[in-house]
Amino acid sequence: MNLFKREMKANRKSLIIWSIGVIFMVASGMGKYASMEGTGQSMNALMAEMPKSLQAIMGTGSLDLSTPLGYYGVLFLYLAVMGTIHAAMIGSNIIAKEERDKTIEFLLVKPVSRTRMITSKLLAALVNVLIFNAVTFASSVGMVRKYAEGEDVTGDITLLMVGMLILQLLFLVIGTAIAAIYKHAKKATSLATGILLFLFILSIAIDLNEKLDGFKFLTPFKYYDAKIVLQEGGFEPLYLALSGLLLLGLTIVTYVFYRKRDMNL
Repeated sequence: MNLFKREMKANRKSLIIWSIGVIFMVASGMGKYASMEGTGQSMNALMAEMPKSLQAIMGTGSLDLSTPLGYYGVLFLYLAVMGTIHAAMIGSNIIAKEERDKTIEFLLVKPVSRTRMITSKLLAALVNVLIFNAVTFASSVGMVRKYAEGEDVTGDITLLMVGMLILQLLFLVIGTAIAAIYKHAKKATSLATGILLFLFILSIAIDLNEKLDGFKFLTPFKYYDAKIVLQEGGFEPLYLALSGLLLLGLTIVTYVFYRKRDMNL
């Protein structure tokens, strides 16, 4: 039994639906840019007059909405949320679904160790995340180039997509770790997405209140903020180090707890 192929096949339909959704989101988002392209500067002025809370929710900040790349920076926030939700859901589902669907007994009687089982599942989840990221990257480059009038935007979009990929991987292992620890398999996905939404709301709250700036280390959404990435042309080394530690730690947690877990047959 090839568990990797089994998981890829099981998640194929979901991946196609998510991919179509992100293509539509990029196309519709940049389509709105086309409709306001002629009034870019007035749009900047309009956003500046809006309440700070609305600016934080929209993720505008210091981005220049008169340029396709600046406008895409606003859209990127929601693409990242979409990508991380997909990653958290597939991470928790791919671990918890055997107990939820009562198929774990079938797997456990096979001559496959739990370590090999979890490795195959993680690889399948990783490939799904990479495909989703690649689809987002290709559609983003295509749509932004359409309005960039010859400006080279591939490098900046590549940088943003790398940041998004790290975010996806973080929430993927958050999902797998929760599913490996949590005894109630049916609720693992809800808990993973709940944590994601809390961290997203926290990132918005930090933008709204400077007194909360010290909490930015608690939410990965602040690590790869489009405004900072585009302005500085790279990532903060400290955030990369924190991301690496979280990825390693949560992956270890997934393996350790899944191997020791008492399965609900």
